[in-house]
Amino acid sequence: MITASAPKTAATWILAGPTACGKTAAALALAQEIAIEVISVDSALIYKSMDIGTAKPSAEELAAVPHHLIDILDPTETYSAARFVQDCKRLIGEIRARGRTPLLVGGTMLYIKALLDGLDDLPSADPAIRALLDAQMAERGSAALHADLVKVDPITAQRLAPGDTQRIQRALEVWHSTGKPLSSFHKRAADKDRPSDDAILVSLEPIERAWLHERIALRFELMMQAGFIEEVMRLRQRPDLHVGLPSIRCVGYRQVWEALDAGLDLSQPQVLKAVMDKGIAATRQLAKRQVTWLRSMPQRIVVPADRPSALDAVRQVFIAS
Repeated sequence: MITASAPKTAATWILAGPTACGKTAAALALAQEIAIEVISVDSALIYKSMDIGTAKPSAEELAAVPHHLIDILDPTETYSAARFVQDCKRLIGEIRARGRTPLLVGGTMLYIKALLDGLDDLPSADPAIRALLDAQMAERGSAALHADLVKVDPITAQRLAPGDTQRIQRALEVWHSTGKPLSSFHKRAADKDRPSDDAILVSLEPIERAWLHERIALRFELMMQAGFIEEVMRLRQRPDLHVGLPSIRCVGYRQVWEALDAGLDLSQPQVLKAVMDKGIAATRQLAKRQVTWLRSMPQRIVVPADRPSALDAVRQVFIAS
């Protein structure tokens, strides 16, 4: 039960952190005291029919607190940071008009940075350059193209894994189209385009890396028990879905999809364990990149996620605002 009305603040509340750090639990706990509505900042939760592998909030959790930007796209569709900013600004206004406080929750750091700092207009996709990069990717592989990116845009290359083919190609496409690195577009926009000058960014970050690694492994095991393999198999039955789509390249989905494409028998314990290990390793790498992004945001208020006082600390920061 909500025991307090929304604070009288125009600040933008953001709760960020690496995957599996407890953001959803913290948001639900905060909702017991503050009249909030959650705006998801997660590039995977936007997709319909992708529930288990994205650790989507349960039906009960979604019913307990209004959530936005969840289940808004089919897996064939794409979403961008620019569209997120547009949707988020609209939702912030609508939620405040209802006398409630918008709370942004998630770990897609590009979305958060775009919201806080703005994004310059990126060039449109160039079919000719994209076709050329597709051919190079097929011939040379993602590691080689990642090495190319290091030479022309080391900032972007540092935050992208060598296997992140889609984003590597997009960064190289921007370079070939404009002669400028993608990172140069990620700069502060004019003040009029920013949603708030007094955003409160709380970052749940574990002190002990092993704590997060254990939670990631446990989450993956629970996903498997909940029927993650079956979920991916249902998606693979659709002829319009493939591993090249942003949705299917989400961590976990990609590893299981590629294993099924390779004809591996996931009913075999050893095979399943190998696939799980790949998924867990990829998720750990994602968490590492998320923390790197967060450390580039000096305005964040860090709350140790692996301390018993984490939930209370999050509550105190936001309520005090």
